[in-house]
Amino acid sequence: MKDNKKVIYWLLTGCTLIFIMVVVGGITRLTHSGLSISNYKLISGTIPPMNETEWQAAFDLYKQYPEYQKLNNTFTLEDFKDIYFWEWLHRVIGRFIGVVFIIPFLYFLLKRQLTKSTIKKCMVLLVLGGFQGFLGWYMVKSGLVDRPDVSHYRLAMHLTTAFITFAYTLWVALDLWFPTKKEVDKGLRNLIRLGMAVLLVQIIWGAFVAGLDAGFIHNHWPLMSDGKLIHETVTIEQNPVWKNFVEGKSGVQFVHRTLAYVVVALIGLIWYRTRKVNRTPLQTKGVRLLVLLVFVQFILGVFTLLLHVPVILGVLHQVVAFFLLAAITFTLHRFSR
Repeated sequence: MKDNKKVIYWLLTGCTLIFIMVVVGGITRLTHSGLSISNYKLISGTIPPMNETEWQAAFDLYKQYPEYQKLNNTFTLEDFKDIYFWEWLHRVIGRFIGVVFIIPFLYFLLKRQLTKSTIKKCMVLLVLGGFQGFLGWYMVKSGLVDRPDVSHYRLAMHLTTAFITFAYTLWVALDLWFPTKKEVDKGLRNLIRLGMAVLLVQIIWGAFVAGLDAGFIHNHWPLMSDGKLIHETVTIEQNPVWKNFVEGKSGVQFVHRTLAYVVVALIGLIWYRTRKVNRTPLQTKGVRLLVLLVFVQFILGVFTLLLHVPVILGVLHQVVAFFLLAAITFTLHRFSR
């Protein structure tokens, strides 16, 4: 680690900033602030309106789009300022992440502190970061045309790419932190890979739930409604039937509920399997953290649903999902090296 300390700290700083951006993005979504800035200015957009004239101009621009016309036509300028803040902060953090990545990367490159392998991985990170920015614009654009809400598909792409970018950044940092490779139990490693893949699918359906506001219905647990394990609307909202599970509120919530049990079961299986092998202290800590976080996440998910998605619980549910992905990334790395 000693020779790569600065590079590792740089990458971990990037992980922290991505985490902060996802948290702010979650608040932006839950406070319905994401469509408050309807134009995109890369440089000048970092400075918010500085006087009443500029604020009024920004508000007048907002009035031209569906969210104001169909949902928020009773908004005052002060109401607009409240939602503007979160979207502005989210975009500024995104720009800051770009600066924090590119400038140190060029410095390390000129100082020859990066191996060829690390340079290649950093180029992947650069592409992921640029793609994430594009997806943010692409998502917002979907809510500025006819309907006053963003596409839940585009929201899922935007959120999932952020999670993947974080996980890959952490993985590159771990490669530098623990460069030694050893013999691994491939069966166990593949089980953890499966757990990570299912967790990412669960994150996608969590974004679908958020994008469709599907957490505001069927606010019961463990049944979807009084006396019903599967509500009848799960399969009848959309046609053909399969569309219910990607576009229907009931169907999407049902998938998210079901995958929660699958994630818990897989992490339980990982814990059970790792008990039967010789583990390093870090491997043990990784698995224990996984079990703890999946338990906390499951409980948070239940209470978020039962209490009709209060902002604080919705944000915490997303935060713990982030930590859970970090834990399974760390655990997979430790069982892959």
